[in-house]
Parts: sequence; structure tokens; C-alpha cells
Amino acid sequence: MHWKKLGTGNFSSCPNGSILWIWDMFHECAQDGWDKASVGLGLISIFCFAASTFPQYIKACKTGNMDQALSLWFLLGWIGGDSCNLIGSFLADQLPLQSYTAVYYVLADLVMLTLYFHYKFKKRPSPLSASINSVLLVISGTVCITPLLRSAGPVAAPREVFRGRMLLSVEPGSKPFTKQEIIGFVIGSVSSVLYLLSRLPQIRTNFLRKSTQGISYSLFALVMLGNALYGLSVLLKNPEVGQSEGSYVLHHLPWLVGSLGVLLLDTIISTQFLVYRDTAEAASLEREPLLPS
Repeated sequence: MHWKKLGTGNFSSCPNGSILWIWDMFHECAQDGWDKASVGLGLISIFCFAASTFPQYIKACKTGNMDQALSLWFLLGWIGGDSCNLIGSFLADQLPLQSYTAVYYVLADLVMLTLYFHYKFKKRPSPLSASINSVLLVISGTVCITPLLRSAGPVAAPREVFRGRMLLSVEPGSKPFTKQEIIGFVIGSVSSVLYLLSRLPQIRTNFLRKSTQGISYSLFALVMLGNALYGLSVLLKNPEVGQSEGSYVLHHLPWLVGSLGVLLLDTIISTQFLVYRDTAEAASLEREPLLPS
């Protein structure tokens, strides 16, 4: 979904037939069915990403082996990608909805990391546990306070904003990249690479364990759905006036590669859930009490 401020313009800047409520919420001109579908799919993708972590929270509390089931590098890569999006959202003066969405994603990642270290140090107490918890607490507080400090400061000039969980984007157009667009493009590329690299340690961890026990498949299923809808929302969006479809795709290539590339790697993880399903069922039966003979 392409949310961007059109400079200091207003709704009259949009073509005839544009939807007023979409402009009011996102400052986005939606002039036909393709644009409306793009906005709708983008919104659904945000809800998928937002809800994806809750099944893993529940699974972690039930099994207590989150530190063994999830790769630490997977979690660090994920929070790294979301952090790049958060940084970029402030660099590009993002709309409030996208700013707070980016903050939510980082906070959700921090909760996941907190659960990981909680179960890790619960089984193997370490003097580092208090320090790590303190660092995560400070980071959480900083993430929460930053939007408030930003809103209290002077109003910045309108600039490009971002989209979806992979919020980073640049304004499509045939003109050369501006300095601000180059910064957004670079951060978006780094974010996409981190999202892609984060899956490889988790695939390796599942392979070495020959099991996906302790991992909620809903986590990956919702992320896959979110990435698929996000990719469609980008491809369905009409190019700017005077811009070719090839130029439009080129300007959005890092985020499309990140979204659809992660979708491919998550498909591999889904295959691991199927391959190691018997192992998980056997482990579940072992935990069940034997019936009296």
C-alpha cells in the first residue's frame, strides 16, 4: 500500500472519483478499483503482521522451550529489519498511523526477545540475565517515548512516507532520486536483507533439531499471508501519471524482493512443519500420562 503525502496539496489534487476517507486517513489518492484493492490488501497485511506474534507468545508459555525452538539470530534479524523501518519512518516524516505501527512492531519483537531470554536464563541462570532485561527495558521505553518527543517538536516539512510492515518506500517517478529518497532506498534495502537473512538460522535450527516443537505455525502462516497481501498491494497500485510500469517496479524493487523473498523462505519453514510433524506428535504422546491397565 502506497501511503504518501502529496506535498502541501489537498483532496482536490486527486483525480476525479478518488475516495475521500482514504485521503483523510492516508493522504493517498485511490481513483479506481485497483487503487482501492491496493489500499484494502495493504490494511489487511498490517493486521496479519500485527497478530502474528500472539500465537507464539501463547505457545512459549505452554511449552517453555522457546529458547530451543527459535533461533536467536532469527529474532535479531527480525528486530533489525523492523528497527530499520522505524528509523526510516522518522527520517521521512511518516504519517502517524505508520509511525505508531512501526513502533508496535519493534515492541512486539522486544517482547519476543524478552520471552526468549526469560526461558533461556530460567533453565540456566546467568549474571547477565539482569543486564539483558535492563537493556531490553530501556530500549522499550525509548521506542515508546520517541514518538511523543517527535510530536512535541516543530512540524517538519511534508516528505515521502512508507507502507505496511515493510514500511520503507520511495516516491515513484521518472525523475532522478533525491537525497532523501536515496536514504530511504538504502534503509529499505538493508531492512529487506535483514528480513531475508533472519530466516536462514531458523531453517538451520529446525533442521538440526529435526523438529518444529515449540514454534507456533500461526506465526509464519500470518507473516506469509501478510507478505503475500503486501506484495499484491504494491503490484496492484497504479503508477504515477507519466510513469511506466517498469519504472514503478524498479523503484519498489527492494521491498518487493524482501516481501516475496521472505514468503519463499517461509514456505521452506512450512515444509519443515510438515516433514517434522510426526516427531512433534510423538513428543506430544510421550508427555501424556499412561492410562491404568
